[in-house]
Amino acid sequence: TEITRSRSPELIEACRRTLERRGDEGTGWSRAWKVNFWARSGDGDRAYRLLCNLLQPAVMPDGRHRGGTYPNLFCAHPPFQIDGNFGGTAGVIEMLVQSELTEGGEAEATLLPALPEAWRAGGELRGVRLRGGYELDMAWRDGRLTLLTVRSLRPDRGRLTLRCAER
Repeated sequence: TEITRSRSPELIEACRRTLERRGDEGTGWSRAWKVNFWARSGDGDRAYRLLCNLLQPAVMPDGRHRGGTYPNLFCAHPPFQIDGNFGGTAGVIEMLVQSELTEGGEAEATLLPALPEAWRAGGELRGVRLRGGYELDMAWRDGRLTLLTVRSLRPDRGRLTLRCAER
């Protein structure tokens, strides 16, 4: 929460350089974290590439094993890494919506902050929980929002500030 593009762009850049040096390989949990980090930095295409790496078949045609996903969709790293599965799912959400609470406790959310080119044509998301007690439905086409519904799950909460990072 301390490193955001709006409040600390210099730290985001430092994180990006560190991620570049570490490379894209790793175990399931490592790849899942990298999906999230690249999405948080706003690089949806890099996050998407890492998500695809996370989902690549762990068993190659010649029978050798590598990082990726088993046919049963468990994240590979014998026997399996559930944090790779959970982290990959979180990474998908992080590419589409990022929410946080300010120091004052107000909720903020950025929509389509790291939309990869592969998903630009269109898609939808329903029932995603945001920090601060909100639930979101949204749809997009050609990289632009076409539907947005936000429900407050806690009417006693303060306001929610929304930003759209449409491309």
